[in-house]
Amino acid sequence: MPQTEQDRSVFRVIADPTRRAILDRLRQGPAPVNELASAFSQSRPAISKHLRILREINVVSEQRHGRERVYRLEPAELKHVADWILPYRDFWQQSLGNLKTYLENE
Repeated sequence: MPQTEQDRSVFRVIADPTRRAILDRLRQGPAPVNELASAFSQSRPAISKHLRILREINVVSEQRHGRERVYRLEPAELKHVADWILPYRDFWQQSLGNLKTYLENE
């Protein structure tokens, strides 16, 4: 299955550990930028840059509430990643099952 440029962008974007941590936090629910930034030692502008990159590939959305910006996870674009990883999950489950059988027979 050939990857589109958007697919490759998603993989490049989530390769960064800070952006993965932001996505992990947003799985719990929407959060204002200040709350997100407070969880990192990086500056707020640096976190804002990560959020902008995540927004550009549509894995987060931004909503303004007065002067506050609230970010929300938009997981649809991450489905490409899940679809790619799924065969590996099956591989590892089968491999671990084979290892278990081997060890039990020793």
